Amino acid sequence: MPAPTRLLAAAVTVAACLGTTAVPATAAGDTDTDAVVSRGVTIPTFYNPPAPLPAADGTLVRTEPLPLALSLPGLDGPLPGTATRLMYKSTDSAGGPVAVTGAYIEPTAAWRGGGARPLVAVAPGTMGQGDQCAASLGLERPLTVNLQTLSVGYENLAIYRLLARGIAVVVTDYPGLGATDRLHTYVNRVDEAHAVLDAVRAARSLTGTSLTTASRVALYGYSQGGGATAAAAELQPVYAPDVTLAGTYTGAPPADLAAVTRAIDGSDLAGALGWSVNGFVQSDPELKPIAEARLNAAGKAALKDLSTMCVGDALLAYNSARSTSWTTDGSSISDIVEEEPALQTFLTDQRIGTRKPTSPVRLATGTADDLVPHAQARALAVAWCAKGVDVTYKPVVLPSLGRALLNHFAPLLTDQGDAISWLTDRLAGEPASSNCSTLPFKP
Repeated sequence: MPAPTRLLAAAVTVAACLGTTAVPATAAGDTDTDAVVSRGVTIPTFYNPPAPLPAADGTLVRTEPLPLALSLPGLDGPLPGTATRLMYKSTDSAGGPVAVTGAYIEPTAAWRGGGARPLVAVAPGTMGQGDQCAASLGLERPLTVNLQTLSVGYENLAIYRLLARGIAVVVTDYPGLGATDRLHTYVNRVDEAHAVLDAVRAARSLTGTSLTTASRVALYGYSQGGGATAAAAELQPVYAPDVTLAGTYTGAPPADLAAVTRAIDGSDLAGALGWSVNGFVQSDPELKPIAEARLNAAGKAALKDLSTMCVGDALLAYNSARSTSWTTDGSSISDIVEEEPALQTFLTDQRIGTRKPTSPVRLATGTADDLVPHAQARALAVAWCAKGVDVTYKPVVLPSLGRALLNHFAPLLTDQGDAISWLTDRLAGEPASSNCSTLPFKP
């Protein structure tokens, strides 16, 4: 069994032990006429955005109770807490209104760090592009599997570790992931940053929670989520000055999408190339003619196929695929980026590191990570340090495990406990100590 398949099998086994939802393909006539069905999974009508949306960013559009699949009875209430499904208003990268879904979890455990109960906004790592892949749905069913799709709610581990410390959690699904009105704009830094910051606003406006105006706020994210929290920390001073950040954890951030595009082409997660191109075109329709002209029939079919896939599906269907087989002249996607000024401009605008966060940031990157390359993540720390940002840089030194996906996810598991401890200290009011002065001596 190839290494990526073994990793996926292990993830499926863990999720199966924690709680599984086997989702049968939907039979004709069995669904609500307003429901969207994605790869045999009926998306609850809650996820269908209304029109018009409220004017203010972070305003709640609707809420409902969210049953947690992994929940136990406790003396003070269900463990680890009580969840609420959210839909809230945000602003996309084009300046338009967008509905975003997510979830808030009120922990049962007491906060012992002093002061009001704090809040962490969790930005999920790569889940896919199909609505059934949304992280809020993953809280309800950690493993969704049928003959058409396979989705694993792997972010639940970090969420539950935060809840166990008495920290309230809000998780965003990002624009177009869950919400059924548009395609998910995968790794669009502005869309994701706004969604993260507006999730905080939405959580704070919920009634019946233990959050107060004195509740400190922090951000947590790895991989796609690391890019989202990094971008959110950069945009917070201008976009959300009302959301004061105690600290931000950004793990393996895809700060330079040109470098990441080269790395994932032909890798275990080559399907992410399709999600990226789909997201680019969704974000900027002027890029559509380039995609139409440069992609062949196989490439267009792959992008359409991937647009409804989760990570598990892409690992099984597009493992080690190369984009040269998707283009009319055998060029790679990276080659096309270098040849098309409009794509270069788009990716330059997506670059994280050109703006200055005004709150402490902990940036972790695996030294052997060749999926979201270590060098470009380290370069982000260097760029922030040069701007005077309070950066705690953490190189996670691990040997190469032979497969890009393993090299990428091993640091997540290795460093997660320390990352959550660092955030907990910031939420308790302890000052951060930058190590920018020693960064030149670190890998």
